[in-house]
Amino acid sequence: MKKAQTATLTLENIVGGGQAIGTLADGRKAFVWGGLPGEQVTIRLTKKKSKFVEGIVTEVHHASFERITPVDPGSYLSTSPWQIMNFSAEQQYKAQLIAEAFRLHHVTLPTTPTVYTDEQQLAYRNKVEYSWYSDTDPDSEADTLDLAFFRRGSKGKITVDGTSLARPEINTLALEIRDLLRTKPVTARNLKTVLIRCSRSGKCIWQLYLKDRLENVITAEEAAALSAQGGEIIYSNPKSPASVITERLAAFGDTVLTDKVLDVPFRYVAEGFFQVNLPVYEQALTDMAAWIRTAPVGSSNAPATVDMYSGVGTIGLTIGGEHVTLVEINEHAVKEMQRNIHALGRENNTKAVLAASEQALDYIHPDNLVIVDPPRAGLHADVVDRLLEKMPPRIVYLSCNPVTQARDVALLSEKYRIVHHQGYNFFPRTPHIENLVVLDRVLH
Repeated sequence: MKKAQTATLTLENIVGGGQAIGTLADGRKAFVWGGLPGEQVTIRLTKKKSKFVEGIVTEVHHASFERITPVDPGSYLSTSPWQIMNFSAEQQYKAQLIAEAFRLHHVTLPTTPTVYTDEQQLAYRNKVEYSWYSDTDPDSEADTLDLAFFRRGSKGKITVDGTSLARPEINTLALEIRDLLRTKPVTARNLKTVLIRCSRSGKCIWQLYLKDRLENVITAEEAAALSAQGGEIIYSNPKSPASVITERLAAFGDTVLTDKVLDVPFRYVAEGFFQVNLPVYEQALTDMAAWIRTAPVGSSNAPATVDMYSGVGTIGLTIGGEHVTLVEINEHAVKEMQRNIHALGRENNTKAVLAASEQALDYIHPDNLVIVDPPRAGLHADVVDRLLEKMPPRIVYLSCNPVTQARDVALLSEKYRIVHHQGYNFFPRTPHIENLVVLDRVLH
């Protein structure tokens, strides 16, 4: 076995991806997980390039005053690598990363960024996807079966009994499914993942993704005995690393969850998009509502709303106003969106559009307020071009990636100015940040 290469260095600051950065003796930059600014550490190199390396801390020689003991010492690097810092430091670093993202794109924010938190650091996730791991037991020559996460910095896996980020109902159900499958002739080679979602009331649904079309891997009677309201067994093409639905093999019970967002009821399924931290999401919606329901300068009335990248409609249907167009590319999400529209009796003033946002540009025009909540890649270039061409009076931009958001805002600043911004800690103990920017068109 090839011996792992190591290096000792002092870490300097936190960078956009969430790693700490330092400089090796040969001048190369080192992007490091498991370390904090000011710490002298030894790292195991996981990637080597001519100008930089990546690594994971194996020993801390001089610890930062911000360092704490992680709640999940064996698996935190896989799920929540910021468990090593106190929470006030996390809040500070996230605000700094927002500021740095906009500075790098030469965008001046009107005020110093702040990050909202409801202070709940653990047990907030209502969705978790576990992988599987098997190993041969030398005593019995049988294969074990364990829940697992992928090990950061390698292709290996780490076995777990749950994660402190998840609601306890999720961890309980995951162990029940694991223990049930241990009684079956299956190993991790037959399985891909198990996806579990949990509503605010504690009701759970699950999807077991298989690489092989196995019969009776879970029977109806066994499914009924689980602490879940329903679940599905799904064949997922083994050539795809992701858990995609190729064929639904079996369904048990009720596989649709319901939750209220700002007192508006929503239906959603396991594979559909739905926010994982509803209390903090509701605060973001409340803040956005103030800008959606108030007419921008130069508009005589509050305009109709176009909600791009809308998921199941949790923004547009809660705070979008009376007349809303919802644009979403995921067909499963749109089906649930349509059911939500019908359940709310909004068929006459709400339109659901199944399309990529860049293929629904005709819905952006000068009389509409536009809401965008894109994936991490940010806005499609065609959407930015259409916004600059039609100049809707206000753009409300919620982002899960301040770096691409800052890039888009820099392009839009040709005709827009920032009137409000606010960060949100949707994902405590991780480097992920949500950021809201409200843009008003510049009147000449």
